[in-house]
Amino acid sequence: MSYAELMRALIFGVEPEPQPKPDTDNRLLRALARTPVRMIEMDDPGFLRPDWVVTKPRLTGICGSESKQIFFDYASSTSKDRGSGDNRDNPMKNFVSFPHVMGHEVVADVVALGPEAEGLEVGDRVVLNPWLTCEPRGVTPMCPACAAGDLSQCWSFGKGDLAPGIHTGMCKDVPGGFGELMPAHDSMLFKVPDSIPDEQAVFADPFAVSLHGITRHPPRPGGKVLVYGAGALGTSAVAILGALYPEVEVMAVARFDAQRRLVEELGAQTVAPEPREELIEAVAAWSGGVLQPADGLPMAFPGGIDVVYDTIGAAETLEVGARVLRARGTLVKLGMHGPARWEDTPVYFKEITFTGSNAFGFEDVEGVRQHGIAHYLDLVEHGRVDLTPMLTHTFRLDEWRDAFTALATQDESGAIKVAIDQR
Repeated sequence: MSYAELMRALIFGVEPEPQPKPDTDNRLLRALARTPVRMIEMDDPGFLRPDWVVTKPRLTGICGSESKQIFFDYASSTSKDRGSGDNRDNPMKNFVSFPHVMGHEVVADVVALGPEAEGLEVGDRVVLNPWLTCEPRGVTPMCPACAAGDLSQCWSFGKGDLAPGIHTGMCKDVPGGFGELMPAHDSMLFKVPDSIPDEQAVFADPFAVSLHGITRHPPRPGGKVLVYGAGALGTSAVAILGALYPEVEVMAVARFDAQRRLVEELGAQTVAPEPREELIEAVAAWSGGVLQPADGLPMAFPGGIDVVYDTIGAAETLEVGARVLRARGTLVKLGMHGPARWEDTPVYFKEITFTGSNAFGFEDVEGVRQHGIAHYLDLVEHGRVDLTPMLTHTFRLDEWRDAFTALATQDESGAIKVAIDQR
């Protein structure tokens, strides 16, 4: 069954649209002019399997991972694979296929049902769980990770009838929310209560990412934590800590004024990321850590931070996190930032637990085990979380360059979360 013959979509991994060379020192804007992306007309995706549906995106947030794709300097990359960047040493490159329609933070309407789709009706407003795991791929029996609800650890990201891809928006066979239509398996969609507007529903994905990292590596009661970064993941983390762990004190590293104001409204103390020596001094003073001088950056020992939730994941942020943590504290890498090689002696010396946190699955929150997106919708519906102010900018699909320009100039635009609006 086909809902439409053709649709417009923003596709990544193709010959870019010719653009004038920007007269700017902003490296992100220079990369945007060369990014391998263009608007195309493509076939209606239809039902990829009988238990899939077709949706029409309403509002699609731009994820930080997509910004990194767009802003990578492909003109200077030596990679042979257009669109993959210089990732020759990255083992994740086999879990993505090109070209693909990006967009996985999606609020959509169901517009057509596959013959075996269950639990949905045409007209349902839904949010997307983008993971292309065993069930959407038609892989049976289900792998142990999926059976346990650990969807981000699925064994089948390259198996089944679909091309390799860990989630919608990274698989050439599954167009994402930066298109006029988007297919999804019936298990990948969560109905949005009428009381929750699109402008709140659109944060389900980044909220669930931060929820996964925090609930699996919770703070100590009455302790102090550092949230590194105040974009969508960092702001969500501050909101989660305030809702679920109100006795914990939170400091957030915020680069831009708009970010700083928002996380302070959510209850966090804030500090600027640069210069890093002053950042470490400020965090140590706030948390009660004792600074030990060094030839380079100082280290807090004993430190006063119980957990660092690093939503950036760069070498310089991980190094700061390890230096401010208390002995046997926990450094949680939530952000994805490519290879990170850094001075990690404090990890050894302070016996720090350094762990990654990859997206989300089924989470235990206050005695309830369900998908992280379901937890988000429940918390919003009960008035315990409101991230509406985080959505600072929306653009139409054909204004995609303006959308990424707002993100490339956050110091001027005040952008935090930017979304593509197709309502």
